[in-house]
Amino acid sequence: MQAVVCHGPADYRLEKRPVPSPGSGEALIRVEAVGICASDLKCYNGAPKFWGDRHRPAWAETEVVPGHEIAGRIVQLDDDARERWDVEVGDRIVVEQIVPCWRCRYCLEGNYHMCRVHDIYGFKRAAHGGMQEYMVVTARSLVHRISADIPPAHAAFAEPLSCALHAVERAAITFSDVVVVAGCGPIGLGMVAGAAAKSPAQVIALDLEPRKLELAARAGATVTIDISKEDAVARVMALTGGYGADVYLEATGHPSAVLQGLNLLRKLGRFVEYSVFKDAVAVDWTIISDDKELDVRGAHLGPNCWPAAIRLIESGKLPLDGICTHQIPIAEFARGLDLVASGKESVKVSLIP
Repeated sequence: MQAVVCHGPADYRLEKRPVPSPGSGEALIRVEAVGICASDLKCYNGAPKFWGDRHRPAWAETEVVPGHEIAGRIVQLDDDARERWDVEVGDRIVVEQIVPCWRCRYCLEGNYHMCRVHDIYGFKRAAHGGMQEYMVVTARSLVHRISADIPPAHAAFAEPLSCALHAVERAAITFSDVVVVAGCGPIGLGMVAGAAAKSPAQVIALDLEPRKLELAARAGATVTIDISKEDAVARVMALTGGYGADVYLEATGHPSAVLQGLNLLRKLGRFVEYSVFKDAVAVDWTIISDDKELDVRGAHLGPNCWPAAIRLIESGKLPLDGICTHQIPIAEFARGLDLVASGKESVKVSLIP
């Protein structure tokens, strides 16, 4: 079969590999679509989070098949896997990106997404990802069925959408809130849809691209702001009587968006950070403390949000034809990475093995 293999930063190669064989409690799936995430691009580009620096060791490994936004059909499984996941041969599934240990403190507390010794598909040799024609779903994985009636790329969007919905949950949005979402890429658009589902007073979407802002409006934004043409902080202040927004969800991965959020939030506001940054970001922490007493929250993965993400996808309420812009053959994976890097032609790029 064909597979994309990571040999290190900027060294990904299309190779021939044997079809893997599932072990006890595992399943073999025929990959139908795998999305390219911004974190895949950052890993490819050598970000310290993945390959280490003087402050931390490398986390990513070489000789690994990338890809963690996975949708596919089960072609082989045993009785243990069948009972654990309530699935059968022929079912279309999506696979959560994390493979928890289920034994550490965090897993035992129910916070499996923070597992101390986890694998994530596409970064570790113990969990090869979806940029290949067939892959093994390991026994510790989390698996969900999804409709076979939707396009494969739409099914694979369950991964970024679940992440977006978790960020929305972390924001603790109320009916009276003014919510700002920075960045209308795949995660940001999912945040817009999730925030809108909470019925706040306003959902304000920020981006540089008119096409993405139009998608944000279709996903539920009540106000869209093109930050290349308008001062987002000034506009938000004008919309809120000079107070600022209640909630800021950051989904750009650009350092400038962090300071922007701190500036446009009201006192006692809530800042939720989801992005993976290539480099460290420095801000004036006095804004967080003495100036505004902000509540700053991180968000990681999409724990317990996959069923909601699947329901939203299957409902047809999301403009997925506009979000899932490019489905390209696995042999053209380099073009897919370039499309994600550019960000101008595409929103969500998927490889079709």
